[in-house]
Amino acid sequence: MSKEQRAQIDAMLRQPRPEGPRSVEAIRAGFEALMAKMIVPDNIRTTRTTLGDRPALRVEPGDGPRAGTILYFHGGGWVYGSPESVLSLTGHLVAKTGFGAYSVDYRLAPEHPFPAAIDDALSAYRALLDRGQDPSAIAFAGDSAGGGLTVTTCLAARDAGLPLPAAVVTFSPGLDATRTGESMDTKEGIDPILTRKSVEHTGAMYLAKHDPHQPMLSPAVLADLTGFPPMLIQVGTNEILLDDSTRLAARARAAGVDVILDITADVPHVFQSFAGVLDEADQALDRAALFLAQHVRGGTNQPRAMTSPPSVLSY
Repeated sequence: MSKEQRAQIDAMLRQPRPEGPRSVEAIRAGFEALMAKMIVPDNIRTTRTTLGDRPALRVEPGDGPRAGTILYFHGGGWVYGSPESVLSLTGHLVAKTGFGAYSVDYRLAPEHPFPAAIDDALSAYRALLDRGQDPSAIAFAGDSAGGGLTVTTCLAARDAGLPLPAAVVTFSPGLDATRTGESMDTKEGIDPILTRKSVEHTGAMYLAKHDPHQPMLSPAVLADLTGFPPMLIQVGTNEILLDDSTRLAARARAAGVDVILDITADVPHVFQSFAGVLDEADQALDRAALFLAQHVRGGTNQPRAMTSPPSVLSY
């Protein structure tokens, strides 16, 4: 682990930004520019396709996928982001597991507020099942807002009477639209990316005046997770959303769900994006790949490559 790497990334993320609320167009452009700097593995191939009634990006290992599918939901506060912007994440998961992935281009707020993203994610999952894919060979994965979608899509699938996927992997998920986690205040200023003001700004676009006190908007504090598949929740200590993860893990344990809460010290929101630059990012993705290989039918209990042994996990 490198203190210097963490310091350099923190400094880069703290570079001055325009004061005051930014337009949706500016937020989207800024995020795409940041994520374009991330390292995407060479040994993958991508194809634009459709899944359900939405565009999607198919991501496969260069030598072809083995059995198993990752259904990925990108981050971006439900307002920005795209399958291409998170290719450093989907690409590394695909390269490390050998599974193929679909990254869903779900509709974004404010043009399409809640529950459009959940509807699109559920439609994509239905499409995989309608194609004959066994749910035991499907895993949900996602980051930030997309991490929240891994949970709410499971809730929606369960409510619709659909079988649930084999596993859920979520990176720095956004799981509480009520913004009541203590880390929203205790990590303010420590988090180099997000502030309460910034998440409330984009969150209001997604909420569109809906009451946040409902499971589909605040699953970390209100959802019944009974029957959920095994979950891996990865988060950093320098995040205002830290308590979204810790409280979801507590609810999962209380519901009898197998859950691993994997907390890494002194790293920012969705630190896994910095794979190839930050040692902790590569190590976390190794752990995620191992988790997927152990739970998704078609896995071999070992990912294709491990850059380092797994570190101690927090349960």
